[in-house]
Amino acid sequence: MLKITERLDLAERYDAVISLDYDSRKRGRLKTLTETSEDAGLFLERGRVLTDGDYLKATDGRVVLVRAAVEQLTRASTTDPVLLAKICYHLGNRHTPVEIQPGSVFFQRDHVLSDLCRQWGLGVEHVEGPFAPERGAYGKHARGHHHDD
Repeated sequence: MLKITERLDLAERYDAVISLDYDSRKRGRLKTLTETSEDAGLFLERGRVLTDGDYLKATDGRVVLVRAAVEQLTRASTTDPVLLAKICYHLGNRHTPVEIQPGSVFFQRDHVLSDLCRQWGLGVEHVEGPFAPERGAYGKHARGHHHDD
Protein backbone atom coordinates (compact mmCIF):
# COMPACT_ATOMS: atom_id res chain seq x y z
CA MET A 1 0.00 0.00 0.00
CA LEU A 2 1.16 3.52 -0.82
CA LYS A 3 1.40 5.25 2.56
CA ILE A 4 0.87 9.02 2.13
CA THR A 5 2.07 11.01 5.13
CA GLU A 6 3.16 14.49 4.09
CA ARG A 7 1.89 17.58 2.28
CA LEU A 8 4.17 19.34 -0.18
CA ASP A 9 4.04 23.02 -1.09
CA LEU A 10 5.22 22.38 -4.65
CA ALA A 11 6.36 19.53 -6.82
CA GLU A 12 7.98 19.36 -10.23
CA ARG A 13 6.57 15.93 -10.98
CA TYR A 14 4.16 13.37 -9.61
CA ASP A 15 4.13 9.61 -9.64
CA ALA A 16 0.50 8.84 -8.81
CA VAL A 17 -2.92 10.51 -8.80
CA ILE A 18 -5.78 10.14 -6.34
CA SER A 19 -9.24 11.52 -7.09
CA LEU A 20 -11.27 12.36 -3.99
CA ASP A 21 -14.68 13.93 -3.46
CA TYR A 22 -15.00 16.89 -1.09
CA ASP A 23 -16.00 14.82 1.93
CA SER A 24 -12.95 12.58 1.44
CA ARG A 25 -10.63 15.57 0.96
CA LYS A 26 -11.58 16.75 4.49
CA ARG A 27 -10.28 13.54 6.10
CA GLY A 28 -6.77 13.04 7.41
CA ARG A 29 -7.13 9.26 7.53
CA LEU A 30 -8.52 7.47 4.51
CA LYS A 31 -8.05 4.32 2.46
CA THR A 32 -8.40 4.90 -1.27
CA LEU A 33 -7.07 3.86 -4.67
CA THR A 34 -4.77 5.64 -7.08
CA GLU A 35 -5.92 6.09 -10.66
CA THR A 36 -3.90 2.95 -11.50
CA SER A 37 -5.85 1.03 -8.80
CA GLU A 38 -2.98 0.85 -6.31
CA ASP A 39 -4.09 0.78 -2.68
CA ALA A 40 -3.26 4.04 -0.94
CA GLY A 41 -3.73 5.31 2.58
CA LEU A 42 -3.77 8.89 3.80
CA PHE A 43 -2.09 9.46 7.15
CA LEU A 44 -2.06 13.26 7.23
CA GLU A 45 -2.34 15.92 9.87
CA ARG A 46 -6.03 16.60 10.40
CA GLY A 47 -7.74 19.94 10.05
CA ARG A 48 -6.75 20.96 6.51
CA VAL A 49 -8.86 20.24 3.47
CA LEU A 50 -7.04 18.93 0.42
CA THR A 51 -7.74 20.84 -2.78
CA ASP A 52 -7.48 19.98 -6.45
CA GLY A 53 -3.83 20.24 -7.46
CA ASP A 54 -2.31 19.61 -4.02
CA TYR A 55 0.80 17.45 -3.83
CA LEU A 56 1.45 14.81 -1.20
CA LYS A 57 4.46 12.66 -0.41
CA ALA A 58 4.47 8.96 0.38
CA THR A 59 6.88 7.20 2.72
CA ASP A 60 8.62 5.61 -0.28
CA GLY A 61 9.38 9.06 -1.75
CA ARG A 62 6.71 9.06 -4.44
CA VAL A 63 4.73 12.24 -5.05
CA VAL A 64 0.95 12.03 -5.31
CA LEU A 65 -1.26 14.58 -7.07
CA VAL A 66 -4.74 15.22 -5.61
CA ARG A 67 -7.63 15.66 -8.03
CA ALA A 68 -11.14 16.77 -7.06
CA ALA A 69 -13.47 13.97 -8.12
CA VAL A 70 -16.69 14.60 -10.02
CA GLU A 71 -19.64 14.83 -7.63
CA GLN A 72 -23.41 15.23 -7.71
CA LEU A 73 -24.02 18.96 -7.18
CA THR A 74 -26.81 21.49 -7.32
CA ARG A 75 -26.35 24.75 -9.17
CA ALA A 76 -28.61 27.63 -8.12
CA SER A 77 -28.46 30.58 -10.53
CA THR A 78 -29.75 34.10 -10.90
CA THR A 79 -28.86 37.25 -12.82
CA ASP A 80 -29.63 39.32 -9.70
CA PRO A 81 -26.40 39.78 -7.67
CA VAL A 82 -28.31 40.82 -4.53
CA LEU A 83 -30.46 37.68 -4.69
CA LEU A 84 -27.30 35.57 -5.14
CA ALA A 85 -25.75 37.24 -2.09
CA LYS A 86 -28.91 36.59 -0.05
CA ILE A 87 -29.07 32.89 -0.92
CA CYS A 88 -25.35 32.52 -0.18
CA TYR A 89 -26.00 34.10 3.22
CA HIS A 90 -28.86 31.69 3.96
CA LEU A 91 -26.88 28.64 2.80
CA GLY A 92 -23.91 29.76 4.90
CA ASN A 93 -26.20 30.30 7.87
CA ARG A 94 -26.93 26.56 7.60
CA HIS A 95 -23.18 25.82 7.53
CA THR A 96 -23.50 24.50 3.99
CA PRO A 97 -20.23 24.41 2.04
CA VAL A 98 -20.73 26.45 -1.14
CA GLU A 99 -18.74 27.23 -4.24
CA ILE A 100 -19.61 30.67 -5.55
CA GLN A 101 -19.22 31.49 -9.24
CA PRO A 102 -20.51 34.52 -11.18
CA GLY A 103 -24.30 34.25 -11.14
CA SER A 104 -24.32 30.82 -9.46
CA VAL A 105 -23.75 28.98 -6.23
CA PHE A 106 -22.94 25.26 -6.14
CA PHE A 107 -23.52 22.88 -3.23
CA GLN A 108 -23.72 19.15 -2.66
CA ARG A 109 -27.14 17.82 -3.65
CA ASP A 110 -29.78 18.28 -0.98
CA HIS A 111 -33.47 18.49 -1.87
CA VAL A 112 -34.29 20.77 1.09
CA LEU A 113 -31.65 23.31 0.02
CA SER A 114 -32.74 23.02 -3.62
CA ASP A 115 -36.32 23.81 -2.57
CA LEU A 116 -35.09 26.79 -0.53
CA CYS A 117 -33.32 28.19 -3.60
CA ARG A 118 -36.42 27.68 -5.76
CA GLN A 119 -38.58 29.46 -3.15
CA TRP A 120 -36.21 32.43 -3.36
CA GLY A 121 -36.66 32.48 -7.15
CA LEU A 122 -33.35 31.02 -8.29
CA GLY A 123 -33.06 28.56 -11.14
CA VAL A 124 -32.01 25.15 -9.81
CA GLU A 125 -30.41 22.35 -11.77
CA HIS A 126 -28.53 19.19 -10.93
CA VAL A 127 -25.02 19.05 -12.35
CA GLU A 128 -21.92 16.94 -12.00
CA GLY A 129 -18.45 18.32 -11.49
CA PRO A 130 -15.58 18.77 -9.07
CA PHE A 131 -16.56 20.70 -5.93
CA ALA A 132 -14.29 23.43 -4.58
CA PRO A 133 -16.20 25.21 -1.81
CA GLU A 134 -15.05 28.41 -0.18
CA ARG A 135 -12.43 27.78 2.49
CA GLY A 136 -13.88 30.09 5.12
CA ALA A 137 -13.41 33.64 6.29
CA TYR A 138 -9.86 33.18 7.56
CA GLY A 139 -8.54 30.70 4.99
CA LYS A 140 -6.62 31.35 1.82
CA HIS A 141 -8.62 32.06 -1.30
CA ALA A 142 -9.95 28.84 -2.78
CA ARG A 143 -9.01 27.83 -6.27
CA GLY A 144 -12.08 28.16 -8.45
CA HIS A 145 -13.34 25.53 -10.85
CA HIS A 146 -15.77 25.87 -13.69
CA HIS A 147 -18.51 23.34 -14.11
CA ASP A 148 -19.63 21.95 -17.44
CA ASP A 149 -23.39 21.67 -17.57
